[in-house]
Amino acid sequence: MDKQTNGAALPLGFKWGAVKAGIKASGNLDVAVAVAAKTANAAVMFTRNQVVAAPVTVGRRHLAATGGRVGVVLVNAGNANCATGQAGIDACVQTCVAAAEQFHCIFDEVLPSSTGIIGVPFPAAKVVAALPALEETLGDSAEHAELFATAIMTTDTKKKVAYATVDVDGVEVRIFGAAKGAGMIHPQLGPPHATMLVYLFTDIAAESAELRELLEPAVERSFNCISIDGDTSTNDTVALLASGASGVKLDERVREPFANALKLVCGSLAHQIVDDGEGVGHVVALNITGARTEAEAKQVAKAIAHSPLCKTAWSSADPNWGRLIAATGYSGVAFDPAKVKITIGGLPVFEDGGRAAAFDEAAAHTVMLEREYTIAIDLGLGEAECRFLTCDLTEEYVRINADYST
Repeated sequence: MDKQTNGAALPLGFKWGAVKAGIKASGNLDVAVAVAAKTANAAVMFTRNQVVAAPVTVGRRHLAATGGRVGVVLVNAGNANCATGQAGIDACVQTCVAAAEQFHCIFDEVLPSSTGIIGVPFPAAKVVAALPALEETLGDSAEHAELFATAIMTTDTKKKVAYATVDVDGVEVRIFGAAKGAGMIHPQLGPPHATMLVYLFTDIAAESAELRELLEPAVERSFNCISIDGDTSTNDTVALLASGASGVKLDERVREPFANALKLVCGSLAHQIVDDGEGVGHVVALNITGARTEAEAKQVAKAIAHSPLCKTAWSSADPNWGRLIAATGYSGVAFDPAKVKITIGGLPVFEDGGRAAAFDEAAAHTVMLEREYTIAIDLGLGEAECRFLTCDLTEEYVRINADYST
């Protein structure tokens, strides 16, 4: 068995399509659909924000009712259908009923998603009116799948897709992932109970519970380890759908290589989201090591990733290590500063409780001019670690979000 992320080998058993329904002011593609010919088993993780969009509420109900069976994924961009009250719930249900009729599945087998501005009445009539044309666009080619990825974009500047295959005795098991997200990105995804939406399609044969066992760790070390601006969306969704069309079962022999391929796809999509963040000039990997637990390592990473002082310093390639150790200090994780070591791009900047003897400000500045680099922090406490992907905070980010609703 082997894994790869090149090429456009699409999973069997799915079709994708997209149309312009007039939701986006730009007039671009704004409604997308993925249809599983014989329905699919699914595992879905939603935002942990206490304020959730109507499609999250409805999606949870549908998954509970069907035991994780999904026939249609229906996504719109340009309107989040969040903070819209009962009217928003009713509008979401209306689109699900219409989609079920159009694509010949049970109402509860429609998984809805929305992304866009919060608090604006949802134009369900536009979505419903677009469904016949949407069905005509359906296809199973790479072009169809990437149209789906294009239609779900909001402030994204490019589509985000990833592919992987696992060879099982000469039979290919395929994974295709599509994602959107550029702002309001600090996912905190949990089990069911501007936005990041991720849809993962595979043709392996697996039950929803089996898919969940693989999805949760893949998400925890990818999408739950990124942040653009520290804001957790009301609509965040990651869905993994398995059509079973390959005929290959997710047994113990296949489980590990498939899990690794899924992690590769999730990791690629997570990186693409940060790299396309609103106004991003630098992608910064925070490599926190020497922690007592992985949770504490992530706690330190988040403190740094969400610090406006750290993020603005990165925008100008300023090797201000004082901001790094300060954020580490207020993270809530107990440590001895004298045991902490910090490097930027492999260059020492902090050790033994102060400025590193070999600190070279000019050299560190040069490293930080690169599009991507790593800041490594060894806490000197234990063996646990976390790799967290984040970015700088620029004037362009402020411009985009100052004018977003107008």
